[in-house]
Amino acid sequence: MPAPPADKLDAILARHAILTATLNGGPEPEVFVSASRELAELDPVVESIRACRAAQDELAGIDAMLAESALDAEMRALAVEERPASAAAVEAAEAALNLMLLPKDAADEKSAILEVRAGTGGDEAALFAGDLFRMYARYAELKGWRVEILSQSEGTVGGLKEIVAAIEGRGVFARLKFESGVHRVQRVPDTEASGRIHTSAATVAVLPEAEDVDIVINDADLKIDTMRAQGAGGQHVNKTESAIRITHVPSGIVVFVQDERSQHKNRARAMALLRSRLYDQERTAKDAARAADRRSQVGSGDRSERIRTYNFPQGRVTDHRINLTLYKLEEVMAGTALDEVVDPLIADHQAALLAEAGGG
Repeated sequence: MPAPPADKLDAILARHAILTATLNGGPEPEVFVSASRELAELDPVVESIRACRAAQDELAGIDAMLAESALDAEMRALAVEERPASAAAVEAAEAALNLMLLPKDAADEKSAILEVRAGTGGDEAALFAGDLFRMYARYAELKGWRVEILSQSEGTVGGLKEIVAAIEGRGVFARLKFESGVHRVQRVPDTEASGRIHTSAATVAVLPEAEDVDIVINDADLKIDTMRAQGAGGQHVNKTESAIRITHVPSGIVVFVQDERSQHKNRARAMALLRSRLYDQERTAKDAARAADRRSQVGSGDRSERIRTYNFPQGRVTDHRINLTLYKLEEVMAGTALDEVVDPLIADHQAALLAEAGGG
């Protein structure tokens, strides 16, 4: 892919200079905050532009030497020897810069809401849903993120029928957004005497956690119910009506939070969850309108699509979207090798965006 046009790069450098001058001039607090944020986003881009131009200048210098008819044989041989490495450095620098200039997903830096639900497969599906949630919780711990459970419903023999949790940290959504979809497991259940392999599934949804500024909710559109929180098997977790169910009438979205003892905290958490679901719905609608023909690509967000298979007898994990197979099932389920699945998915998505930018 060719280097970005010079005028586009010059405009970025000029904007960077203006922001630097603005900050050095001691601006008002609001201006300082917004300029600092924009400058922090531009700093790595500017660094990449400068590295790219330095590599291009070096190659141009070598080519200029080779064009000189009076160049002595020893210098010519040295220039010929250095040129391939210099050309490769330019190619690498241009590729890195093109990646830097890809359109950013506004939600990438946000925290996320993770929802895991048991699918087909009965008790085994609930056990697998529990395993998946533990995988993400361990992964979050390794990344230094904070996990807060909003609601959960346990399976009859263990595991989880469903769980909704907030995962808080910088860039959570960027790392987890490709996890949305149907995850399939193939393994021999503990209760299976004949050793027959069962197939079951769980559905994962990852939503960016919306802030107040992202979505405005009209109180008149809400129907709010309070009830007693329920434990496994219908036991009362507490005697007060602390569980909250909020129905957003225009969209039909219903959220339920019961994890906190405090009704006030549960209501705040339920509103945050509702805001995220509405934000996700809005993003999904925009994405569908913009790229109806890209459904097959990574990041389509189609949660009915089977995206990954975890085969326990063979110890392998296969991601069907990018035909990736790893024989590291235990490490992936422990969260320690999940990056080995996530990184190729991000790279594939970036490659698709680059192809789209090149074609456009």
